[in-house]
Amino acid sequence: MSILEQINNSADLKNLTLMELRQLCEEVRSFLIENVSKSGGHLASNLGVVELTVALHRVLDIETDRLIFDVGHQCYVHKMLTGRLGGFSSLRSFGGMSGFPKPSESLCDAFIAGHASNSISVALGMARARTLSKQNHKIACLIGDGALTGGLAYEAMNDAGQSGEPLVIILNDNGMSITKNVGSVAKSLANQRVKPAYYSFKKGYRKLMNKIPGGRYFYKFTHNLKTGIKNALLHCSIFEELGFRYVGPVDGHDIEKLVYFIKYAVKTQEPVIVHVVTKKGKGYVPAEKEPDEYHGVGKFDPEIGLLCDHKDTFSTVFGKTILKLAEKDARICAITAAMTASTGLEAFARRFPDRFFDVGIAEGHAAAMAAGMANQGIIPVFAVYSSFLQRAYDMLAHDVAISDLHVVFAVDRAGLVGEDGETHHGTLDIGFLTQIPNMTVLCPASYNELRDMLSYAISINGPTAIRYPRGCQGAYRDGGVTAAKVLLEGTDVTIISYGILINEALDAAELLRHKGISAEIIKLGIVSPLDTADIKVSVKKTGRLVVLEDAVCAGSIGEKITSELLLAGIPVKNTLLKNLGASFVTHGSIKALMKHLRLDKDGIAEDIAKIMFGGSK
Repeated sequence: MSILEQINNSADLKNLTLMELRQLCEEVRSFLIENVSKSGGHLASNLGVVELTVALHRVLDIETDRLIFDVGHQCYVHKMLTGRLGGFSSLRSFGGMSGFPKPSESLCDAFIAGHASNSISVALGMARARTLSKQNHKIACLIGDGALTGGLAYEAMNDAGQSGEPLVIILNDNGMSITKNVGSVAKSLANQRVKPAYYSFKKGYRKLMNKIPGGRYFYKFTHNLKTGIKNALLHCSIFEELGFRYVGPVDGHDIEKLVYFIKYAVKTQEPVIVHVVTKKGKGYVPAEKEPDEYHGVGKFDPEIGLLCDHKDTFSTVFGKTILKLAEKDARICAITAAMTASTGLEAFARRFPDRFFDVGIAEGHAAAMAAGMANQGIIPVFAVYSSFLQRAYDMLAHDVAISDLHVVFAVDRAGLVGEDGETHHGTLDIGFLTQIPNMTVLCPASYNELRDMLSYAISINGPTAIRYPRGCQGAYRDGGVTAAKVLLEGTDVTIISYGILINEALDAAELLRHKGISAEIIKLGIVSPLDTADIKVSVKKTGRLVVLEDAVCAGSIGEKITSELLLAGIPVKNTLLKNLGASFVTHGSIKALMKHLRLDKDGIAEDIAKIMFGGSK
């Protein structure tokens, strides 16, 4: 039996020798490569934190101490060491183990994670609760240098550093977030990569001074003298200026040093930052060479690595289209928040480096900056995942919409995203985008519509959001920009949808036809402002209404349509709003989730036939 197979909790790590710990790390890497190649997932980030995670579990008691992950895509090793080795066969699949920390899955997962830069805030909250409850467990958080480009991390450090709360922040510095980090924070961290031997000397010196008569007073005098000279002659690190004891940099792949310095940090009983330098993709050559390509992967052959798939997606079509538009209009600029490749902007960045801005993991800043650019006559296009745009809600309203500024939001990964689960599905944007005055919201159902809608968004004035899904288009391929379009005429029920769900609506109508039910299909291209003229005509004819959406119910288009019909005094025999209700959606393939939510063609047809017609017409 391997060492890894014998590990179920932190206690199992305590008695391992240094040689056994190193062997464990090798086994963990082999297990990661083998299993992620079968399930897909976040590979490079987990390969980079193997020794660090093992060291944290060696020092902490994970069942009682609290370890908070930032982002959380580097939690696989943590899960392997906490009794979930057998769950990797179902990693990220519907009903299986989550790819992110999930307290409902294990008590060893201290807090949910999925978005960046919040871990220090959460850890400080837990530390203050521990103090108020008169408990003494340890609290640590693991945050990457990429997450330090987010302003929330600095709000938290500013508070935590002055709090005096015993708290250990592990800074995993691999020079990457998803792609290479940008900005002054990355440069500052690079400048602090010095040898850590000083800290070993400092600890020994302090221990000696505590033993000799008068040593404590002498140590205090020399410490204050040293601090005064350093402050006069040198710039302190940003962490020390914020009130932290800074430890590091530490080699993130030297298990012995990691254990030593993490123990030291825990014993200081004050706010400490341990700066750990790691290599993303460590131990797997293809991932070391191309860590961004191996950040999030699908299934692959571990012997030959990833095979390139050049099939178009909504993201790549967006990237090609914005590049063509920018070649004709010098006012067009592109903005991303550390998602250049994922949003399809790599070619734009190469072609127009002076008009491309990667602001790091700082969506609020990106939206506010875009407002400033628009105010001065530039046309900024901010490409951002739907779930991350949530972080910029105030800027959407305050900085962009109130002034009716011409900012284009390319809202990628809208709707169901798949295996990453609750923290990554784009199910809230319909509600919050359509409630903002002056905001135009477009929903392409095909690549051609995306191309046409992006051109339209560039040409009109005012804030505009284009909401499109992850992945590929369906059978519907038409283009154009229309508020509403009747795709299929019918007499028994009106089915309304937008985006790629229109494909399921059309397929469901065919199934209903075989049941003797004639469905009229209306596709919405613009969901805000909402034009209900065709809808009213249709519902007057059919008397029944169904609205299909991959969004939560509150603030949905279905709610808005039913309200409009009620206010217009149009009678409706039956109304069915098929959406995501009032819950967050779990992880799993999009196909499995659509079936589970009954938003696939079979579920739609069956529910309409049963609920509205008692099984058949």
